[in-house]
Amino acid sequence: MTKPERAPASFSVEIDEQPSKRRAVFSQDVQNLGSWHVLSADDAAALSSHHRRKVDDDSLRLIDDLTNRPLDPLFSDARLTQQKPHSKFSIWFTRIIVFIICIAVGFVGSVFVRQLNTDPRKQVRASLISELQQQNTSLKKITTEVTDLHAKVVKQSDSMPDARPDSTLTQDEMTNGALAVKGPGIVFTLADPVASSAANGAGPRENSTNHIRVVTDSDLQGIVNLLWKAGAEAIAINGYRIGVSTSVRTAGQTILIGVNQVASPYKIEAIGNSKDLSQAMNSKAQPDLYRTLNAAGINPQVSRSYSLRLAAAEATNVTYAKRSK
Repeated sequence: MTKPERAPASFSVEIDEQPSKRRAVFSQDVQNLGSWHVLSADDAAALSSHHRRKVDDDSLRLIDDLTNRPLDPLFSDARLTQQKPHSKFSIWFTRIIVFIICIAVGFVGSVFVRQLNTDPRKQVRASLISELQQQNTSLKKITTEVTDLHAKVVKQSDSMPDARPDSTLTQDEMTNGALAVKGPGIVFTLADPVASSAANGAGPRENSTNHIRVVTDSDLQGIVNLLWKAGAEAIAINGYRIGVSTSVRTAGQTILIGVNQVASPYKIEAIGNSKDLSQAMNSKAQPDLYRTLNAAGINPQVSRSYSLRLAAAEATNVTYAKRSK
């Protein structure tokens, strides 16, 4: 009885028959693994079945596999497909390309994030503020020219030989604010709370989330009305005279006296009987006003002055009003 033939072991592939690309378990060529025997598939299967013992012991099967098939086909396939190492030029060229791509992606991403974090309302607001400042500057220049021309007209009228001062006209112009005046009176000063301007280094009206009570146009209007009621003959706020057509209002976040911007502290000058005005505007005469302002951290101050000078109010043109007989 001849000795049964043994199944041949797996042989390495020759150099001219090596695969041209890598193969993995999930590739389409995995089905060809195990086909590198010198015998045909049928003969190898017959010899393998003839050689393998019919045993039910798992340990004997493991020993048989380790003895006759020590090299795993997948490992052999991986070893047979090793590629040649890349050159240094290709490695560094790839690194440079990847580095440039990373810089480009980071730059584009930072620009995109910066655009997302940009608030377009700030640009619009800055543009409107710049336009308003230009308009106010132009209007102030024109108003100054009109006032100067009016003063020149009055001066020329007074210098005429037959000119006689009209006391009634002078009285009306001083009452309406058309002429600069001087005299005794009081100075009523109030300012926004100090804590209200600490947020982000901005004014209290520039932060919409700030709920601290500040001086408003309504406060200034109420104080001006109280001064008129107490007998004031001429009133100015931060140097801007209150005339017959001068308004005290809020435009956005700014208080305007006519068309002029004013900010805290607010200095209200009133010409009249300084004693009567001081008594009419103290805490005893106006307890509700002082209580409301003090509760918000606003502390008004009243001081008497024996000589105040108030400029003329801005002149306006009368177009539709006509003298009535």
